[in-house]
Amino acid sequence: MMAVSEELTAVTSTWARAGDPGTGPGLLINLGSAHPSAHGMLKLRLTLDGDRIATAEPEIGFMHRGAEKLFEARDYRQIVVLANRHDWLGAFASELGVVLAAERLARIEVPPRAIWARTLLAELNRVLSHLAFLSSYPPEIAASAAGSEPGRSEQAAFRAREALQAIMEEISGGRMHYMFNRVGGLKEEIPAGWLDRVRRTVDSVRAGLPVIGATVAGDRFRARTRGTGVLTGEQVRQYGVSGPAARACGVDFDLRRDEPYLAYGELAGVLRVPVRAEGDCLARFECLLDQVAVCLDLADECAARLASLPQGPISARLPKVFKVPEGHAYAWTESPLGLNGYYLVSRGGKTPWRLKLRSASFSNVAVLPELLPGQRVADLAPILGSLFFIVGDMDR
Repeated sequence: MMAVSEELTAVTSTWARAGDPGTGPGLLINLGSAHPSAHGMLKLRLTLDGDRIATAEPEIGFMHRGAEKLFEARDYRQIVVLANRHDWLGAFASELGVVLAAERLARIEVPPRAIWARTLLAELNRVLSHLAFLSSYPPEIAASAAGSEPGRSEQAAFRAREALQAIMEEISGGRMHYMFNRVGGLKEEIPAGWLDRVRRTVDSVRAGLPVIGATVAGDRFRARTRGTGVLTGEQVRQYGVSGPAARACGVDFDLRRDEPYLAYGELAGVLRVPVRAEGDCLARFECLLDQVAVCLDLADECAARLASLPQGPISARLPKVFKVPEGHAYAWTESPLGLNGYYLVSRGGKTPWRLKLRSASFSNVAVLPELLPGQRVADLAPILGSLFFIVGDMDR
């Protein structure tokens, strides 16, 4: 967000209109792309009418790495290495879609312990992703409105993320790119005592939610975001916006509840889907905050179920050289940012013939030409931050 805020400051400080006042849009600016050392590069071509945006055109591809083409030259274990890098905040969810597609096509039966462990890790990773947005955007937006520095909520969110990162690192060995999924299950057995540490960490994060959400509930943030960047349910459906950004517009759809995968079908009593009707920036952040509480409840229940299961394998036995039978399969998951889809086509080899990735971020950004016209330039930061996209996930 800081890169966007600094660029907006530079643009507004050198403000100039081409043409006479009242003659319509007269200034075309290119916002971005950001410096290569930043976490992502999104370029926006904006036509301005005074301090209002007349037209907006996102230009993508600055981080395009040809992931889908690289998939065709890697076996399924190597693909997991690539797949968890396009959305670096939701790496476990990105791994999951690849292995689910391969397991579906190869008709592999995954052991129950692996199913519950995957569900638990997916929810912990979802909380990590949500907290990254909650720890950065709301405090900075509120601080810019009040002229003060971010405070306790930002620090509480960072502490919660660090506690969860330690849990994920203990089981997988990685802090961002976990590489813990395998076709058929998980890479390794769960460490002794890990489930107890998960429960304690979940309890501590839950106890800190009132502080983490204090900024979103505060008057300064609400005044800055209420009524800003309003999306309609019809726009969400037309552009394929998904995840918390869609549910904040009244689109009551969550793949975990409506088309269950993993162990979500057995978690109907715990799984709640936060929905808002307003469709503005505030509603999107409120949905995200409510979703954190739901994820923590799901993680608690998964840990309890996993602890009650008898000992058994954590992965199905596969041949040393694994080949997926000829055919095609589609798997989609509810990633932290929204719906990710994986269309796998195999010709019987150890590498895919084609693996098409549908990323949530691409569709969430695609709606910007509809959303931004009529908005103030000063509202760009809260609008972009509330659409919950990762540039690498958008570009793939």
